[in-house]
Order: sequence, then structure tokens, then C-alpha cells
Amino acid sequence: MSEIHDECGVAAIYHLPGHGLSPLCPNNDPEETSRLMPRMLLDVQNRGQLAAGMTTYSPSRRQLIDTHKNVGTVSEVFHLGRRDAAERLMQAYAGRAAIGHVRYATCGHDDRSYAQPFERHHLKKHKWFSFAFNGQLANYGKLRDELLDNEDNHLARETDTEILMHQISRTLAASRHPLLSDVCRHLANTIDGAYSIAMLDALGNMMVARDPLGIKPLSYAVEGPMFAAASESVALLNIGFSPESIRSMPPGQAAVVTDGQLQFEQFAPSLRIAHCFFEWVYFSNVASTLDGRNVYLARKALGEELARLETAPIDEHSVVVPVPDTSKAAADAMAYALKIPNVEGLIRNRYSGRTFIEGARSRTHKATTKYTPLREVLEGKRVFLVEDSIVRGTTLRALLERVRRLGQPREIHVRVACPPIISPCFYGIDMSTIGELFAPPFLQDGGLTPEAEAKMAAAFGADSLRYLPVESVARAIGLPAESLCRACITGEYPTLCGRRLAEQARQHFESGREGRCYEIVGRS
Repeated sequence: MSEIHDECGVAAIYHLPGHGLSPLCPNNDPEETSRLMPRMLLDVQNRGQLAAGMTTYSPSRRQLIDTHKNVGTVSEVFHLGRRDAAERLMQAYAGRAAIGHVRYATCGHDDRSYAQPFERHHLKKHKWFSFAFNGQLANYGKLRDELLDNEDNHLARETDTEILMHQISRTLAASRHPLLSDVCRHLANTIDGAYSIAMLDALGNMMVARDPLGIKPLSYAVEGPMFAAASESVALLNIGFSPESIRSMPPGQAAVVTDGQLQFEQFAPSLRIAHCFFEWVYFSNVASTLDGRNVYLARKALGEELARLETAPIDEHSVVVPVPDTSKAAADAMAYALKIPNVEGLIRNRYSGRTFIEGARSRTHKATTKYTPLREVLEGKRVFLVEDSIVRGTTLRALLERVRRLGQPREIHVRVACPPIISPCFYGIDMSTIGELFAPPFLQDGGLTPEAEAKMAAAFGADSLRYLPVESVARAIGLPAESLCRACITGEYPTLCGRRLAEQARQHFESGREGRCYEIVGRS
């Protein structure tokens, strides 16, 4: 429903020297490996459409590492609709290694300086680096205050990406010959939160790392001389890596390229795993496989869970209608299990623009008008409208009014392939306060009950509403509940700072205070 957004996606690729040529290599030239980066970023574009960029490395040019980034989609930033302009860009930034990033955020919307990768110039090659980051630091405020305790320090941006840049710089300055694995260990000992990082320096060294909890997804592949990594496996598959070569990076592990040699290092113990369950429910590309579980199959199983719980009457006038696009797999499976048609009663206008960078009224208007209800499909029907999740509810309320007015169904039954969102996320999802969430006011007197769901349905103008129970999530994803971060649906957080921020959020909600429970948690 375009109500929530992940913070970003990262990608990295390297043609390792001394191993011959790869069939994946553009034009059979290792120095043009960077041409694959825009293609990779297109496949993680679902994770952020606000800005995009890449940093490339080539030892044969004066700018050993060089960064191109801007506000806009991948196609806009890399001029993919203008062949001559795109070709000039690819030639200017040609290199044997590259890292890339797509961004969504709630601060610095139109400011190119917030776009990633972040590049830090330095006279020393090992201190001249660029990095891209997916995640959020729950202890951002503490780390920021520690830096600013020194009056000589100044932060140019209110973002945790700048905090990370200074933490990396500190580690590189602490030793005459620092290892990139030392950077990983320092971050693991310093950061409370979620992060997947891709880093490239002017020596041509690369590091790709995943936090010890594995909150954010990260996949990698190695075939011959070619190494690549990305927030989603589909980005690796679509540039030519075989499915058998693609794996998920284990939590607390890094892939490090030093002097052209690739090694995998466990930089921190993974005492527990906390994969974000929302990746399977909503964020990730349906073609991706994360931590051994395919996204499509997980969403299909969520739809089967909805069907198993269905109690509304089913007859020849009943139809299932997905809210495009992330609800489609769940709706297909629900309809198949119930033996009723799954129809496209809502047609999405794919050219309606990016609603999340508009003002609130414009955003709600655009998010509803980009779905056109088909009266010929909906009129007189008992409609089971399948939504992947409900966070704030504003857009869904407006959409239901539009469906009822223009589609003229007999009934609308909302089915949500996710439990109620009851608590904020401090690990990289754009929902920071309890007050902005739809469900909590309805659940204060005993949790999710039929009576609570009836009140929610009335608030939306629906005939009924049903969420999935919490236990359905792990069952559908196919991973143990204890290996998932389900904080936003249970209130149980996997890190100390997450728990502290959640308690502050509850206190603010109960006292009626508005705004975030912390000054600013930077958005990557």
C-alpha cells in the first residue's frame, strides 16, 4: 500500500584478478565489471526509490575510487532511458569493482548529499574509502552524542550513515595497517541495530558484511573470478550467477577482498538470529530467496493460512481481490484453497509516480487513485480484499471508500496476510512511533479479539476484517520463531537499545505525547 518503506538496498561486485575471464564480464573486459551495477540496483529498486548511486574502483585512473549518485530512481540516476548518456557514464566510471545503493529515507529527501554511497577522501589510500549501508542504528543518539562531546567535531548530516563513516574512519586511523575485518569487529562491538554494509577503498580492497543478528538480508555468489553480493538474491541471478552459486551471508560474517584475494571471515559470534520477518511479508522482491526461504513460497503460505482461518460465507458471488502487488501471491493461494476466483478488481497505474515524497494529503490521494476499481469485476460481489499488512491505515481507508463507491461490491471483507503492527521498528523500517500505527488503540483491552477486529472493520468501512495470528508468520516463512525479529508484532526486541526505545515509545503513547521517542534516529 506504499505506506511503509525499507531504508535501502546495497550491492557489490568484483572481478578478481588472476582467475581468467568470466562469462558474466561485460565486453570480456574486467575493467568494465562496473557496468553490471545499474542492473543489480534495478533488482533491489523495490527497497528504495528516492536516490541511487555507485562507487567504482580502477587502478588505471587518477580517481582510484569515484562515486556517481543522485536523487531519483536507478533509471533516472544512471540515464538508462538515454543510451548515449548512459554509455558516457559507464565509460567514465568503468572499473573492476563497484558498490551500489538505493535509498529511501525520511530526512534529506531532495538533498543529493544524503544519497549513498558515502565517499571519504584521504591522502592515504587505505583511508580513502566509500561505503553503502542498509539498516538503522538503534543507538544512533548515543553514538552521535559521543562524537559531539568533542567540541572540535561536527556532523554535517542527521543520519546514521555519517555516524558509521566516522566509526569506520576511527578504526582505519587506529592502526598503521588496518584490516577490513577489524572494521567489522569494531562495528559489531559498537553498534546496536541492523546493518548490511558494502565498502570499497582506494587500494581496491572490498568488504561486504552482515550484522551478527542477520536482521537485514544479504546474499552473495562466487563463480570463477566474479564475486558479487546484494540485499536480495534476484539481483545476483539476473546478472548471470547460477542459482546453485547464490547463498545467504551468515550473520556476523564478512566477505573481504584484500590484494585481489577473496576470503570469508566470521568477525563476530552470532549468539542468536533475528531475521526481519517483514522481508518475506512485504519488502523483498518476490523472486528472491532469503536465508534459505523463497519469498514467493512464504507469501503463498501466508495466503493458505488466511484460507484456513476463513469463516465468512462462500458462494458463487465470492471473489478474492489482491491489493497490487505484494499481496498477489497470498491472494492467489487463498483463492485456490477456498476454490473461488482470484480476480484483478484493482488495476494499478504503474506510472502514477513516487507517492512517499509528496505531502501527506497528496500522498494519500495519489496512493488511492493509482488503484482503479473495476466495477465490471466487483459489482454485486462478496469481495475478500487481501492486503499484505496494515501499518497506518490511512491509505487503506481511502481505498476502501473508493472501491465501495466505484466498484459497488455487495460486501468487502479485508484479509491481512500479517498480524497487527503494534510496536515501532528501530532497525530500518519507516514506522517510528506507536501513535502513527492503526492497530494499538483497538487492542488495549485484551489483544486481538473478534470484537477488536469488528471495530477495526467499522473504522475502515469494511464488512469484516481479519488478521493472521502471530504464530502463522514463522509457520508460513518456514523458519523457527526464535530466529525471526517480530518486534513490531510482538513488542519483543532482539537488542538492548531496541528494548529501551520501545519502552520510551510506550510511555510517550500512554502520555499522549506526539513525535518520536528519541530526537532523531538517522535514516540510511
